[in-house]
Amino acid sequence: MVVNKRSNGSEHAEGDAEPLTSIELFTGAGGLAEGLHRAGYRHRLAVEFYQRACESLRNNRAKDCPDLVAAARAIPTADAEWPLIEGKVQDVDFAPFEGKVDVLAGGVPCQPWSIAGKRQDIEEKIGGERNLWPEMFRVTHQVRPKVVIAENVVGLTRPSFKDYYDYILDGLRLPHEVRKPDEDWRRHHERLKKRLDNGDVPDDERYVVRAAILNAADFGVPQIRRRLFIVAYQANLGIGGWKSPTPSHSKASLVNDLIEGGYWARHGIAPRDEFTATLTPTLPNGMRPWRTVRDALRFPDELVEPELNRKPSPGPEHHVGWPGARPYRGHQPSDLDWPSKTIKAGVHGVAGGELTVDDSLGRYRYLTVREVARLMTFPDDWTFDGTRGPQMRQLGNAVPVDLAKAIGDSVRIQLRPGSAPDDSAQVSGDGEL
Repeated sequence: MVVNKRSNGSEHAEGDAEPLTSIELFTGAGGLAEGLHRAGYRHRLAVEFYQRACESLRNNRAKDCPDLVAAARAIPTADAEWPLIEGKVQDVDFAPFEGKVDVLAGGVPCQPWSIAGKRQDIEEKIGGERNLWPEMFRVTHQVRPKVVIAENVVGLTRPSFKDYYDYILDGLRLPHEVRKPDEDWRRHHERLKKRLDNGDVPDDERYVVRAAILNAADFGVPQIRRRLFIVAYQANLGIGGWKSPTPSHSKASLVNDLIEGGYWARHGIAPRDEFTATLTPTLPNGMRPWRTVRDALRFPDELVEPELNRKPSPGPEHHVGWPGARPYRGHQPSDLDWPSKTIKAGVHGVAGGELTVDDSLGRYRYLTVREVARLMTFPDDWTFDGTRGPQMRQLGNAVPVDLAKAIGDSVRIQLRPGSAPDDSAQVSGDGEL
């Protein structure tokens, strides 16, 4: 296995306020972790169960952590490798990190929230080990971070899950009101609500929670990907709550760029008149255009059109053309001149055509792993362990790196007002749904 240890990549300037430290749960292939790293965070620990994802992390920035106490005592530097635990979060005692971490972050595994309407208890339906929100509460209780950043699918906010979603928010508000053995979540939630209603919880024992649904395309990711972010601040910080990042890119700007011709000129190709005829111009808003699939495949360095022969194409690793794609009802490809569909975990059989494209040679084909990595804004030298299937699984489950950086910047600006400004991390609103 080729190890590709990466350079720092952090945008934290020397001389800024002290960098934020963090622990990453459910790390996967490292999208959220890498985005926070680029925002200047220093990871004290990363935890991941999936073996292939752990190998990917080792190939890039991580090393195995043999001693949690030593990791908690270490002062992480910009070029330090991320200490990695390969295993279940449930099996890790995070007590050595109590009071030593600014941010606890994690994309909580997307348990099947599509069971809306089924008349079964949520925790009973999904099973204890598949619902890891209680682990987020537990680790928050043990570590007592200043901030918690959690990412999940938008389906969690569906009306059918309102009771459990409210429980998640209240569990993060009062993580130190620990769930008792054999206490079901509804009884625990009643205790949480009672304490919140009483208003007698000290500020250092509670968190202020805000949530927002963000579209990755609005932050320079060439993909339509709406995700839920929940951010909790310790109440005693006096911040008042998370302010979600202001979008830097917009659909309106892309539409105008396509209609007015700047987009086509930039790519040196003739306009697709039949495509632009379906678009309605809008007022300019000063934002950059959404990035498209064609943008991702051509900038900063153009990827060659792959041969569909399962052999590596010239260029960065994982650019391997795969044969056998065919269009059929309900499986329309992503359009080259629009952000891609939401990338899902899987290969053959993934519904909706999320991993296919009509390329510039007129072929209907599967996207390569490297092309999908670009749609997730991983750099070209970020490598993924396994064959095509496991690699696509890691990518579909990841948080786009550029979106993660925008989240990290928004939190850093509030926690470290003296840190270097970053035009991709302006803040606005209160982030509440």
